[in-house]
Amino acid sequence: MLDWSEPAPAKPATNLPPILTGKPVVSEQADPTGLGTIDRKGGRVSVDDKAMINCRADVNQLLPLKYKWAWEKYLAGCNNHWMPTEVSMQADIALWKSRDGLTDDERRAIKRNLGFFAASESLVANNIVLAIYRHLTNPECRQYLLRQAFEEAIHTHTFQYIVESLGLDEGELFNMYREVPSITDKAAWALKHTQNLEDPDFKTGTPEADRALLRDLITFYVCFEGMWFYTGFAQILSLGRRNKMVGIAEQYQYILRDESIHLNFGIDVINQIKIENPHLWTGEFQEEVRGMIREAAELEAAYGRDTMPRGFLGLNAALCEQYMHFIANRRCAQLGLTRVFDETDNPFPWMSEAMDLKKEKNFFETRVIEYQNGGALSWE
Repeated sequence: MLDWSEPAPAKPATNLPPILTGKPVVSEQADPTGLGTIDRKGGRVSVDDKAMINCRADVNQLLPLKYKWAWEKYLAGCNNHWMPTEVSMQADIALWKSRDGLTDDERRAIKRNLGFFAASESLVANNIVLAIYRHLTNPECRQYLLRQAFEEAIHTHTFQYIVESLGLDEGELFNMYREVPSITDKAAWALKHTQNLEDPDFKTGTPEADRALLRDLITFYVCFEGMWFYTGFAQILSLGRRNKMVGIAEQYQYILRDESIHLNFGIDVINQIKIENPHLWTGEFQEEVRGMIREAAELEAAYGRDTMPRGFLGLNAALCEQYMHFIANRRCAQLGLTRVFDETDNPFPWMSEAMDLKKEKNFFETRVIEYQNGGALSWE
């Protein structure tokens, strides 16, 4: 069984050419975006010339592949394709409209959950499209980022589909990131720690700038996608295990499966940058990263207390905080850091089982629409 929620510490690929200097071979005319003037005298790019950052980024240099793990994650993402409208919401609609179907605490948790994710997925997409793609100069990694960006669009579509299906107040849900302090605090922290990614004039190429990029990538992939989504996943999947809101729970299973690959891709990128630029990974910077992970865990614990002031069957804020300590320590291990909390057990081992979802098992039972094929499309 796949154990997506507790991935082992990421290890650099062993089949890569050795990087002796820690710096890529970059021509004087190298353009990291791939949008610059064509260098008519530029030589052919070899696999040794390719690197994560500060590298020549010609538009047609996917081959030869250097980081096969990035290409494999792109293929895995394609194989996991799904659409929210393939999941029936009829049982969820009936339960939500039922006077006694859900407790007030369960309804509160669901609405806060949807409010957080509705804003977060858009923030993630903005980071990928407007920032990360520009600064990662490896083409196979950019190929995966294109797939991830599409998946973020699907996730945003999912929350629109849920809100519309249940007839929820759209203004309330989609504006929670401004109105609910525990959600606002997380969004503000993420924006603060990804300010370099958001700056259109930011450029890598110096130790200070490269370390700033690395810090932002850790914030984005490790804290945001790798920690803050997990309380929300546990809440909805816990309801699904009790046969409540089963349509939403199924969609969250698919999102969780997508996010596990996003996380592992980000961890691999971060660790590869560390290998190629060891001067960035100073002891002082490692302690800064550990502090960031601790802060992120504390913000997530506060979110758990806000969304579950009393808890509900099998789930409460204290267990979610324990789970976040477990996850935070796991993320530290993946980055080669010492843990930030006392060693703790995973209170939700069933989360791993939730990840091991076979798309084919029930899509033919729950499909509510049919795809159009090319021959059926109307171009008028």
